Formats: sequence, C-alpha cells, structure tokens
Amino acid sequence: MATYEQVADALRQSIRAGRLGPGERLPAKDKLAARYRTSVPTLQRALSELVAEGLIDRRHGVGTFVRTPRRRVERSNERHQWEKDRVRRSTAERLRTGSTEHDTGLEVGDLAFHAEYRDARADEDLASVFGVPMGTRLLERIYRTNCRGEDAPFALVHSYLVHDVVAANPDLLDAAHEPWPGGTQHQLYTIGIELDRIEERITARPPTVEEAEALGLKKGVSVIVLRKICTDIRDRVVEVSDVTLCGDRTELVFTTPLKRW
Repeated sequence: MATYEQVADALRQSIRAGRLGPGERLPAKDKLAARYRTSVPTLQRALSELVAEGLIDRRHGVGTFVRTPRRRVERSNERHQWEKDRVRRSTAERLRTGSTEHDTGLEVGDLAFHAEYRDARADEDLASVFGVPMGTRLLERIYRTNCRGEDAPFALVHSYLVHDVVAANPDLLDAAHEPWPGGTQHQLYTIGIELDRIEERITARPPTVEEAEALGLKKGVSVIVLRKICTDIRDRVVEVSDVTLCGDRTELVFTTPLKRW
C-alpha cells in the first residue's frame, strides 16, 4: 500500500508536468485511492500536503482542483519615479493607468479597486516617523485592489497622512474621489508638495489569521511587510504606508546603478 508521501509525490509530479492542468478537477477520493493503491485516509493526508503547498484547492461541497496560479506582481523601486513623472501630465493620461497596472501589466478594466478613509490618531510609532506629537490627527486610507476574477487583493495597504496638512484640499479627505488619477503623488501635488525621496523598509513574517484570510494565503505562505516613508523637498515626512504583500505572488526587484571608476 502506498504511503501518503508517495501519493503526494505522484500527484505533485503530475501537476508540475502539466498532466493535471490549472483548474482541473481531481477524481473523487475513492477513485484516487484505488488508482494509487492506498486507503482514503492516506489519500486525504496526501491531499492535505498539496493544499499546504498551494498546489491544489479544496472547495467545500464541490471537489478538489488544481490551483490556478494567481497573477504575480513585480514591484520595483523604479515605480516611484514613474509615478512622479506622471504627476504633471493631463488627467486623461493619468486616468489610463496607475501603479498597480504598472506592477502587474494589467489594464484599468482588469482591476477592482476599493478605498476606505477614516480618522486615526498617531500612536508612538507613527508619531516618531512623522515627527509629530502622539495623538496628532491622521487620515488613514485603506486600499484593496484585486484582479477581476480573483477574490483576494494583491496587498493590504494602510496609508497615513497628517490630517491638517491634506485638509488644504478637501477633496483629499473624501474616499469618493478614489481611485485618484496619478495616485498619492498627484494628490500631494495639489497641495504644493513635491516628494524628494521614498524609503522602503522590508521584512517578512508569518501572516496573522486575518491577513491570511484577506489575502487568500495557504498554510505555510509568509507575507512581505513593506513600510514606505515619503519625504518631501522640505525634508518633511508627508506619508507613511504599511503594505502587506503575498509572499507567493510578489517579486521585489531592485536595480542599483553603480558609478564607474
């Protein structure tokens, strides 16, 4: 009788070789158990291994399917200059594409976007980064963007701005104006702010239960946590974003030009 490791390896090889294609439904458990000459409990353990590896999905009451790979995201530091270059272009041009389209290669119509705005107060961490007193009023913006046809967003984004700074343009306080053509850099441009530099701090860790559910992560998949700190030409921090990215669909690409001797 085959062990669960042998069954899992046989199915794994079939998926990797393309004999079982993305979205294909696996036969019923009793038929698979008979095919691999094992018991149903042993088969179930093998399937659990493949679910944990992200190779198959179980859909309650429907069946077990080969997982269809989700759209990958390539995020480079070049994206920030790309966004700044677009700030002073026409509204029509800024409407045509955005940073998520830049990272994924998708078109505007391929994406579903959701934004939520709410009041927040600077805790010790954010107060230190912004250089403001604790309790300072902030505008917290929560963004979720997903590919149409997929349930999970590419990332969980919490962006913070100092409320009194952005209140100079009341439109910046209203989520109804999202998605904003040209993104945050253009929003800041409307109140006379030009960015000088963007610092990104990156770590990785296991997801929380809530993050795993929101991002559709399988067991064993880590998240990449990115803190983006935007500083203007007056050396003032004007935006802080905490971005939680899927470890199994995000590639971070950094190209560093080197001076010649």
